[in-house]
Amino acid sequence: MAIFLYNSLTRQKEKFVPLQEGRVGMYVCGPTVYNHSHIGHAKSYVSFDVIVKFFRFVGYKVLYVQNITDVGHLTDNADEGEDKIEKQARLDRVEPMEIVETYMRSYFEDMDRLGVERPNISPRAAGHIVEQIEMVKQLIAKGYAYEADGNVYYDVTKFPNYGRLSGKRLDDLVAGARVDVRSEKRNPADFALWKKAEAGHLMKWQSPWGEGFPGWHLECSTMSMKYLGETFDIHGGGIENQFPHHECEIAQSEAVTGKQFVRYWLHNNMVTVDGVKMSKSLGNFVSLKDAFKKYDPVTLRFFILQSHYRSPLDYSDEAIEGAGKGLERLKNVVRQLKSIAGEKEVEINFDNLPEEPVNLRRYYNEWLASMSDDFNTPAAIASLFEMLKDVNSLLSSTISLSKEFAGLVYAFIKKLAGDVLGIIPSEDHNGADEKLEADLVNLLIKMRADARQNKDFKLADMIRTELQNMGVVLEDKKDGTSYRVVK
Repeated sequence: MAIFLYNSLTRQKEKFVPLQEGRVGMYVCGPTVYNHSHIGHAKSYVSFDVIVKFFRFVGYKVLYVQNITDVGHLTDNADEGEDKIEKQARLDRVEPMEIVETYMRSYFEDMDRLGVERPNISPRAAGHIVEQIEMVKQLIAKGYAYEADGNVYYDVTKFPNYGRLSGKRLDDLVAGARVDVRSEKRNPADFALWKKAEAGHLMKWQSPWGEGFPGWHLECSTMSMKYLGETFDIHGGGIENQFPHHECEIAQSEAVTGKQFVRYWLHNNMVTVDGVKMSKSLGNFVSLKDAFKKYDPVTLRFFILQSHYRSPLDYSDEAIEGAGKGLERLKNVVRQLKSIAGEKEVEINFDNLPEEPVNLRRYYNEWLASMSDDFNTPAAIASLFEMLKDVNSLLSSTISLSKEFAGLVYAFIKKLAGDVLGIIPSEDHNGADEKLEADLVNLLIKMRADARQNKDFKLADMIRTELQNMGVVLEDKKDGTSYRVVK
């Protein structure tokens, strides 16, 4: 079955045709690692995780690249403000790279708990400075960029298609530009490729234009093309990055190569709280670590996938609790099927599924059609739950379910709901056990805090030491104590 996806570049659904038969090259903008991940990150990376897993399920070999931004992302998401990582490092009074290592580990720990498979390649911007400097040199040589007082800017008037992805017109961008834009820019909408490091700036490198650091947009162009080629299949990211980040990526990449940069652009929508975007700047975000204290990570994943990746997702405790009840129904059926089937796993052939006593062929075709239609996970989940009604009817009737058929249905659910959607945890990933672990560790953290307040430092130290011996590392911060499990 052909896969159709919504291409943000053309604003329509298109049949997916890879550059290389049987292969998919896919790049997704990764996190800027200066704080713990939140629910918004979960929606993005769970969504793209399912897309990658579905491509692999239908037989594609996927090279999935997702970067780590560890330098150059400024606080206004453009050319002004502080580097987000340096700002956090100053607040915590540590080295910027300590911030990077701390929150990069935190990010991967959170994604692991959500069942997000790690990318094939996770390049870091700071590890690709040489390539970025070379790209800036090429842009200057081709007349697309210019140096001004140690900064290098891209001249957007030289690229006629600037604004095509976002639907913005260059004249409107220039007219609406802020009046306090840096005076050395030729045009208010020009964007930085290389920034001059001011006095006291820690993250800086030598370049032909003096000491400085790369622009945020430049990093993704360099890393994606290094590992996927000058033209590749899919570039994904949050809708908030469509402009200016992805727009600038296209301009600088195609100016250097003279080729189409990306063939299909996929953008996931944002998480909202009472209709307002969840963000750290607004103070309405919920960190994943806090969410895991209340909810099973698989429940959070299920909650996310009940919304289409291009649709906004409104976060509320009531919605997640509702998702948890639905997921528990699925888990209960799985437990019963496994109990009847026994330990021996059944090999499943999706080209030869039975229609009786449950029409697995019909439900598989519905599931496959939904996933092939722009990765419509809500519809795919609905098909699975329709099938569950039929299975439940059999389980509650006087008709006994054969061991062989129970094993087949169990394999069916495990493959589609487990391996692709990730809403059935594997045997070594028990969500209830994880919730219990979190509750117990947080109880000990509270007991330690009480002991310290009562000046019982011997008990407090003992709790910390014993947890560390069990592989649980406590991290005391100004806003409280968090923990991470060292595997």
